[in-house]
Amino acid sequence: MGIEINKTTFDAEDRRLFSQRLESQLQQLSTLIGSPGFGRPVETIGAELELYIVDADGKPAYLNDELCSAAADPQLTVELNKYNLEYNLSPQSLSDEGFLATEREVVAKLERLSALAAQRGAFTVPIGILPTLAHNDLGDHCITDRQRYRALVAQLIAWRGSDFHININGADPLQMTMANITLEGANTSFQVHQRVSPKDYAATFNAIQMTTPLAIAISANSPGLFGHQLWDETRIPLFKQSIDTRDMDRYRWSEPPRVCFGHGWVRSGAFELFEQTVRLYPPLLPACDAQLAQDSGHTPTLAELRLHQSTVWLWNRAIYDDADEGHLRIEMRSLPAGPTPVDMVAGAAFMLGLARGLRDDMDSLMSALPFHLAEYNFYRSAQHGLDARLVWPSLQQHRLRDASVVDIIAEMLPVADDGLRALGVAQAERDRYLGVIDARLSARRNGSSWQREATQALIARGRSKPNALKEMLTHYRVLSAQNIPVAEWPMP
Repeated sequence: MGIEINKTTFDAEDRRLFSQRLESQLQQLSTLIGSPGFGRPVETIGAELELYIVDADGKPAYLNDELCSAAADPQLTVELNKYNLEYNLSPQSLSDEGFLATEREVVAKLERLSALAAQRGAFTVPIGILPTLAHNDLGDHCITDRQRYRALVAQLIAWRGSDFHININGADPLQMTMANITLEGANTSFQVHQRVSPKDYAATFNAIQMTTPLAIAISANSPGLFGHQLWDETRIPLFKQSIDTRDMDRYRWSEPPRVCFGHGWVRSGAFELFEQTVRLYPPLLPACDAQLAQDSGHTPTLAELRLHQSTVWLWNRAIYDDADEGHLRIEMRSLPAGPTPVDMVAGAAFMLGLARGLRDDMDSLMSALPFHLAEYNFYRSAQHGLDARLVWPSLQQHRLRDASVVDIIAEMLPVADDGLRALGVAQAERDRYLGVIDARLSARRNGSSWQREATQALIARGRSKPNALKEMLTHYRVLSAQNIPVAEWPMP
């Protein structure tokens, strides 16, 4: 979302030239991936943290440009809505306290940004969806003034041709229509990046797909919107529906959504994911880079291919980066922001460790779990969190069975520990972050369950729902700033 472009309207010639460059760059990427030494294995983690800015009443504060200018931090950037910011965190080596370094960086960045916000009577909050968000906080007036965002809004609306429909079930279902895509900006995430070598890419990507539902269930932090009690991770259906450009007709075929879990297990490697994105999705922002292909002695930027990839929002997606002579990453987009730095890093450590622990058995495990059931697990964990029942594969199974996600996670913790060890993560780090996950299991708590229980406790003491949500957010913000794991948070 952060790539800037130089125009907001496009014609047939723009689309022709952009498509031509996509084809050329696919061939370049194929050659690169097959080159000896490309993307040499370096076990690193990176992350992007999206944030809300709120005022003293817990309402969105339209200060992202002002805070970004005041911070003067090249790692900080604005997001789609004027009350959201994003930190692009430093890549860290996993064998050199990479998880701990990421946690410390998040703490330091948030402390500095919070001080700048306080000077303006505001606060920053890492949370999946702001519980005090109101309908009047959405619309053209809240879109950050950047050409990319204006172009994105215009193109999505043009493709859709009508309002975007939101229909999310739950204890208090939500149905509404929006004329623009600013509901997309209601979702804030902790997006994790792992650098992966070409030879391990398919198995690692598949393992991450398989383990993502467990990470969502234990990390969910978005229990509702506009006061409606919805899914444990409401971001999942909200993001998909808020920018769904398809005109659905039950009697006709339709193209796949631009936000989805994927299209099947990966069989050969990273290239098929890039090619699939080009073949299945029409260019949304066909803005060609002003620079033509670089000299043969330089690593190609593949600018158009990277821009196109950034407009197809798979929950786990392939990334090419020309830095460090070119490399591949997997971006994991499903984890929410918050509740705390230690909670976010623990969720990432569990997902990466478990994926590595399962990686070498993925061929057999994929035979034991059809892809559509992995997708089923993804949505059920987002819907029910720690109350979900998932279909989990076993190398010894002779039929499919479902089980409590809590029991599955408990069984998988030693596998995640083995995987982190294989990634070079030290014992102390493994104990710290998997201990956070184990404590959440014992307490049967994630960020969403704490938000719901705290709100209900305040309502039981006589608060109206709007006031209970506002007061809950205040408690949340204070506890989050102290970096106390959510499993230890008291009720207000």
